[in-house]
This record gives sequence, structure tokens and C-alpha cells, in this order.
Amino acid sequence: MSANVVAYYRVSTQKQGRSGLGLDAQRAAIRRFAEDECLTISAEHIEIETGKGADGLERRPELAKALKAARNDKCAVVVAKLDRLSRDVAFIATLMTQRVPFIVAELGMNADPFMLHIYAALAEHERRMISERTRQALAAARERGVLLGNAKQALVNKNESAARAESLRPLLEGMSGLSARAIATELTMRAIPTARGAAWSAKTVLRVMDRLRIAAQ
Repeated sequence: MSANVVAYYRVSTQKQGRSGLGLDAQRAAIRRFAEDECLTISAEHIEIETGKGADGLERRPELAKALKAARNDKCAVVVAKLDRLSRDVAFIATLMTQRVPFIVAELGMNADPFMLHIYAALAEHERRMISERTRQALAAARERGVLLGNAKQALVNKNESAARAESLRPLLEGMSGLSARAIATELTMRAIPTARGAAWSAKTVLRVMDRLRIAAQ
């Protein structure tokens, strides 16, 4: 391998200035790394994305050019951070088959392909965990009646839900001696949909009755 490297930068038009992932930050990190390791940046390729789902060489023309330049120069492609290549383990694995070495400045010169796979897998797992925790937190907030997203629309939705529950009061009060499961069965048999248009469940019945402060069996 020669002392040359091909620099690859990936930025988003929406997130360019966030989390240290902007073009200037990536360029500065790679230049510092190249200087410390006595490497020469022979070419630079900048990928500007406008949306999600760009894990594919056909949707990364600048990455394809960087790979070609590195093959011609028999050198490596260097990125500031591993997620500038991708946040997807499968895509990272695909890149490792391109017969071009990759260097991640953040991880140093000695991070081999196996280590890159491990780091990518850990990052993907962490991302899934964050997504799941966020989903659970949002669901819990909705259960507490917290307004999420568009506040005006959320208020409209909440009012509509309250009005719909109130319209069911006579029916639910008349069946208050039954179990929640039996009430759910009866409402479903009467073709009365829930607010979301689904079939009733005991949990849904209890939620509506609790909102209306009707005692349940």
C-alpha cells in the first residue's frame, strides 16, 4: 500500500452541522489523522445525501468513485468515523468485499475488517435499543395523555377521543355489571368500532371506562 489515501466524506443536507458530522469536521479529522500517520490525501470525494436509505453503492456515486480511485492508486479509502461509511452492518460487509482497504480515522490504523464489523454491529445494536426505548417512552407518554407531535392536532385528537368515549357512556354504564372481556365481545358483536376502527379488547374497554370513571368488574 502506498502512502496515499482517498478521503471520503458523507454529509446530509439536513444534518450537516449536527453531532460533529459536518463536512468541515470530517475534513479536519481526516487531515489531522493523515498528518499524524504521514499519509498523503490524493483525492477527496464528498457524498451529499438528501434523504434516508442510501445504503447501496448505486445510491452512493461518490463512494463508488472513491473505491475506483483507491483501486487505481492501490491505496485505502479513509473516513472520519465508521458511520460515514454506513450504519448498516450488511452494507459494511459488502464494502469489505470491494478489494479496497478502509481506514477509520477515529479507530486508528490498526482497525482491521473484523474490528470494523464488530464496531458496526455494536453501533447497530445500540441504535435498535435507543429506538425501542424511544418507542416505549412515547407509548407511555400517550397513555398518560401527553400531547406529542403537532400540539394543535394532538389536542383535536384528544377532544375527539373524549367525545367518542362520552357517546359510549350509556352503553358502558348499562353493561357495567359484565366483565371487560364480555363488554368487548358485546361491542364487537354490535359492530361498534374502537376509535382506531379495530375490534374491542378487554384492555380497550377498561381504558375507556376508566376515562369515563365507570367502575368495571
